[in-house]
Amino acid sequence: MEESGMFKNLKAELDSIMDRDPAARTQLEVFLLYSGFRAVRSYRWANWFYRHDMKLIARYISQRARHKTGVEIHPAAKIGKGLFIDHGMGVVIGETAEIGDYCTLYQGVTLGGTGKDQGKRHPTLGNNVMVGSGAKILGPFKVGDNARVAAGAVVLSEVPPGATAVGVPARIVRINGEKSYELDQINVSDPVEQEMADLQNVCTALGMQVEMLMDRLESYQKDRANKKEP
Repeated sequence: MEESGMFKNLKAELDSIMDRDPAARTQLEVFLLYSGFRAVRSYRWANWFYRHDMKLIARYISQRARHKTGVEIHPAAKIGKGLFIDHGMGVVIGETAEIGDYCTLYQGVTLGGTGKDQGKRHPTLGNNVMVGSGAKILGPFKVGDNARVAAGAVVLSEVPPGATAVGVPARIVRINGEKSYELDQINVSDPVEQEMADLQNVCTALGMQVEMLMDRLESYQKDRANKKEP
């Protein structure tokens, strides 16, 4: 790993964590104490050895980091700058996974395979993607730029840019097509809840129409009764 590139990536990761984590007080604190940062730093070294055909050393570094941090990143994965792994414990990033710039992964996230694919087996995340805690993204498809995956979601197919994936299996919710930097795992739209709300609105409207028809029928019957009176 070139020294200038190493320190450039190191600074980018420290800056990205300071920008996005309200609990981070100083860069020194992040450098010394953040398990996610430590895991990514170890990955950078492991990836360098892997690319230089020293795979045993690469795997040793990655497995040692896994025991120290609870984060397992295969040294062959491709990860852009500014990755923020918050809390970190239980995160798994597979061999052919690719992650763009300034992505955020919370604890328990898996970027894995389905066991059925050959070659490219793991997902590709675009830039500025947020993946909530416990989410699983499984398979060789892309999660587009600025997309969000809600906590606990299981994503099995492509997520368009600027969309949100929610549920098990995940369904897609479009969010204005605009870039979003909010690290919000809770306030995401639930498509099932939205459909139920829409159905309830339709039922309410139909109920009002039925009441209007009943009122008209009652009025009509009264008119007929009045006309029959001598």
